[in-house]
Amino acid sequence: MISEEALRGAPAWTPSPTELADLELLLAGAYAPLAGFLGEEDLRSIRRSARLASGESWPVPVTLEVPAGMLDGFDPSDPTSAIEPTVLLVTDQEGAPVARVDITQTWETRPGWVGVAGPVHRHGDGSHAPFSAYRMDTDTVRGLIREPRVLGVFADRPLHRPQLAQIAHAARQLMAQVLVLVPYGTHTASREGITPEVLMRCVLAARDRLLDPLIVAVPLADRGNELSDALLRARVAAAFGVTHLLSTAGTVTGAGLRILVPRELSYDSRDGQWRDRDDVPQRFERRALRAREISDLLDDGLSLPEWHTPPAVAKELARARPPRRSRGLVLFFTGLSGAGKSTIARGVADALLETGERSITLLDGDVVRRELSAGLSFSKEDRDRNIRRIGWVAAEVGRHGGMAICCPIAPYRTARGEAKAMAQAAGADFVMVHVSTPLEVCEARDRKGLYARARAGQLTGMTGIDDPYELPTDAQLTVDTTDQAVEDMVAEVLSYLSEQGWINPRS
Repeated sequence: MISEEALRGAPAWTPSPTELADLELLLAGAYAPLAGFLGEEDLRSIRRSARLASGESWPVPVTLEVPAGMLDGFDPSDPTSAIEPTVLLVTDQEGAPVARVDITQTWETRPGWVGVAGPVHRHGDGSHAPFSAYRMDTDTVRGLIREPRVLGVFADRPLHRPQLAQIAHAARQLMAQVLVLVPYGTHTASREGITPEVLMRCVLAARDRLLDPLIVAVPLADRGNELSDALLRARVAAAFGVTHLLSTAGTVTGAGLRILVPRELSYDSRDGQWRDRDDVPQRFERRALRAREISDLLDDGLSLPEWHTPPAVAKELARARPPRRSRGLVLFFTGLSGAGKSTIARGVADALLETGERSITLLDGDVVRRELSAGLSFSKEDRDRNIRRIGWVAAEVGRHGGMAICCPIAPYRTARGEAKAMAQAAGADFVMVHVSTPLEVCEARDRKGLYARARAGQLTGMTGIDDPYELPTDAQLTVDTTDQAVEDMVAEVLSYLSEQGWINPRS
């Protein structure tokens, strides 16, 4: 039994979003048979054979890392050691405690970091979030199940009429209760460009189209491996009591579940029913809209057809994804120092401020360094931190329908990707403009004298000289100010934004 005094003296740590998601699933019993974060032996076994050291299959590592200095001197293998801590408090992103880890093992994972293994227990009242009533543990959900067969569905997209018809048909065939599992979390923003909260509202808006379904929100983070992600989904579904899982693109067999392949349906315009595609004559057939087609309709401010989407779901989607002219946008310029980023960005901002058609926030590199990122160095870590700060502010501007125009150097591909992910997680669009002016042109301009100082050895970490610039491969627009006037570059960016619908057509 851990005393309150020991808990008060225990170190506290806020893990990464993926680690917090794993913690919540551990506490909910959804990772059974796991009771906590895994140790070295289990992790080696998983890497070798996708099994725990006990021999039981398990698809993914479930780990927790903390800074090494936090646990200096702790040796859980030494029963005579009086050195604390034996407990680690885990806090949410706001710093409120949510759980404790009873440490059984620590080991170095990388320089300056150690892995922590041990069972987890609820502690504190942190981790408040929207739709908390649907974040249930496995015992609660199993207590609500009334039928011997449970049809599980992972709703990582809104449920339109074709999907609802597939679910209803499978449930009737099985005489099963329906359990809809809605993934949410930082890394699980819907693949149709909406936030997890909007996805949950869309699923709830469709619930009356199914026969009294159970709906559960689960913090399943996307780990980037299709096979292991699918196997983990099967394990989580089984832990909640699912006996049959309706197949999706991210579902494979596993965890003892029966996997059902949904029928391919078409809309029969004669009576408004969704039927097997082979049963609908071609002249009466309408096929399900693709995700891109749905996005295009919403981007243009057009209504989703009622034959395809229930009105309540369409209303939620239209509210969350307004036409591009009214939607938040992060316009992100990247390029070498002296490439012309700030000049073009200011020109675009000025033009839009003159028309008044968008709310504009300009996050210029130098201004950000002075007001938002004062004290940061030019090390890679601090440069990444600077881009994350810019990305966070820009995403918040976009969340509320504004346009954030950013123009940092942003030399590293990973940091640019994080800024994009933050914008999309906030429900905003993201457009990257690569100002690709060559180094020799930028160096010849050298308005701030930075290149001269770098060549003289007076300045280190200068992008393009002794620090790399990783060329973007995902920019929507590339411009070069070598031989073109800034006014032309501004006009090109405005023209692109107009053609894509983010601003009004240019006269």
